[in-house]
Amino acid sequence: MGSSVSREDPPPPAPAPAYAPPPPYAAEVPPPFTAPVGEKAAEEEKVDYMNLGVPLHYEEIQREAYMSLKPDVFEGFRFDFSKMLGEYFALSHSVSMGNMELPSRGDDVIKVPTTSYEFGANFFDPKMMLIGRMSHEGRLNARVKYDLTDDICLKYNAQLTSEPGYSQGMGSIDYKGKDFRSQLQFGNNEFFGANYIQSVTKNLSLGTEAFWLGQQRKSGVGFVARYDTKNMVATGQIASTGVVSLSYVQKVSEKVSLASDFMYNHLSKDVTASVGYDYNLRQCRLRGKFDTNGIVTALLEERLGGPLNLVLSAEIDHWKKDYKFGFGLTIG
Repeated sequence: MGSSVSREDPPPPAPAPAYAPPPPYAAEVPPPFTAPVGEKAAEEEKVDYMNLGVPLHYEEIQREAYMSLKPDVFEGFRFDFSKMLGEYFALSHSVSMGNMELPSRGDDVIKVPTTSYEFGANFFDPKMMLIGRMSHEGRLNARVKYDLTDDICLKYNAQLTSEPGYSQGMGSIDYKGKDFRSQLQFGNNEFFGANYIQSVTKNLSLGTEAFWLGQQRKSGVGFVARYDTKNMVATGQIASTGVVSLSYVQKVSEKVSLASDFMYNHLSKDVTASVGYDYNLRQCRLRGKFDTNGIVTALLEERLGGPLNLVLSAEIDHWKKDYKFGFGLTIG
């Protein structure tokens, strides 16, 4: 038999009382600090200021506001037909019947019935774009865009007519950098201009422009700013000509956007503000606005099926009591 060590067994535990006070609270160790989801995402997403991306073109900084606040309204009837004749070539026909407003000294609106027809030819290539429109009156509108390289682009717009003094042309050379855009412009009447826009942060872009009009001996400079996120776009523009322009676009949902703008002309002391909307539904798109001049506009574009689209247009000027309603069809 092995040896054993004798020891005294511990006494049994005392019975628990019928009621006992709860034990004192143990010291709780606080959980490790976790930043909110938004702050954590902001910390993880670091901004690379050496690679901010290319901003929009200088003339397109108010693109979102323009789409909502400048719908292409018309009066009367309009029919547009376009057809592709291959991978790069297309033809178009446009017929419109409506009224043309003549300038008047007072607030009275003078309208003259008019009818027009335009024939168009378009050529699209990965490096070149040619667009031409010829009206039955002999007026020619042409646009040319050619990419010399991935960063240099040439553009030219021209309007030729038989009426003296109404023909004009405008050309430009665009350069796209890593985080900026620059442009040189030239046109008739001895017009020369240049603009530059730079991405300052991930959301903010700043730009400036200057122009010279030789025949009128006029010059001017301007400055722009654009701040955009996934749900909003705010822009501001000021020029030495006395024009101040502000715009704001808020994306309410994937299908609805609201827009507003403010424009002040220091020389004419004219102030205008407008509010607009843009609804993109499954089968239609509705845009419209109303401004401080008492003008209310609306434009409805609905897909009826296949290449057929219905267009309804309306504009009401309450102060001048001028009403414009249009109906159009688009095929292609």
